[in-house]
Amino acid sequence: MLIPARDEAGGIEAAVGAVLRSVGVAFEVVVMDDSSTDGTGELVAAMAARDSRVRLEVAPKLPAGWNGKQHACWALAKAARYDVLCFVDADVRLKPEALVRMCGMLKASGAGLVSGFPRQATETWMEWMLLPLIHFVLLGFLPLDRMRKGTDPAFAAGCGQFLMVTREAYEASGGHAEIRATMHDGLLLPRLFRQKGFRTDLADLTGFATCRMYRSAEQVWFGLAKNATEGIAAPVRILPISALLFLGQVLPFLLLARLAFLQGVKAEVWVYVVVAVVAAWLPRVLAARRFRQDWRGAVLHPLGIVLLLAIQWYALGRKVMGGAVSWKDRAYAGEDRL
Repeated sequence: MLIPARDEAGGIEAAVGAVLRSVGVAFEVVVMDDSSTDGTGELVAAMAARDSRVRLEVAPKLPAGWNGKQHACWALAKAARYDVLCFVDADVRLKPEALVRMCGMLKASGAGLVSGFPRQATETWMEWMLLPLIHFVLLGFLPLDRMRKGTDPAFAAGCGQFLMVTREAYEASGGHAEIRATMHDGLLLPRLFRQKGFRTDLADLTGFATCRMYRSAEQVWFGLAKNATEGIAAPVRILPISALLFLGQVLPFLLLARLAFLQGVKAEVWVYVVVAVVAAWLPRVLAARRFRQDWRGAVLHPLGIVLLLAIQWYALGRKVMGGAVSWKDRAYAGEDRL
């Protein structure tokens, strides 16, 4: 269990404690203290003194051209003693059965990498409006059957909050060193594995892990924007994806609102628009139930899509203007991350 940690004093004990309650697997927990200034390292050191399964490592100085998280994960992989490496963010809380279930999936699938999407805990309005759309966009654009049948990099997907790999595949692919400049390991590490001929797979961890990614509207906006140009907001993708999301998920609701103020509208027009609204809304409602998401986000689904698109276009505009991305008190040049 490999946890990169930079200024995570508020939650690192809970994260490590959750892992220590895991059952059915032999493991160690290695925490890489990445230049924390809030006492994260001291808290982990105290836990290590009480439990031999916990080990504290200190990240080397960040080299030029590296993203902080990717460098910490690369150092963690080199420090690990086991042949299965599981990278988990410090804000993820695992259930006791999570590791044994995912280890079973890794073995049964024959994949070099398996990733999982924890249940996203949301409290502020931007959290419950936007974070559930991770599932919506993934299920809407990724053909899971084709992803599982081969190694085409076009079908790469993952969640950076939980990535489990075999050491053999990790070292053969080059691991985090090959994606050193990115902020989007959840997408680019699976893509790298598939480029090298290794299969990857995805799991729903709703019942086995939770994560509170962000805690304010500002964090949500800049957190989603920081790696957007490596996903939806990539210049080659943003126009077609924006068109699909707007025409399919926003326009039907606008048309329905317009019809409410018109008289003499033919019945078949009403039918077409209502069917379009139901087709847009129903998957979002079903996903909210399946993944235990806040119902308010489902009710305001079209507004959430508008906000999501606004973030994507903001991120692309910042990239075009050469703006830097700042995260965890580090700034990264906007032109070199791809």
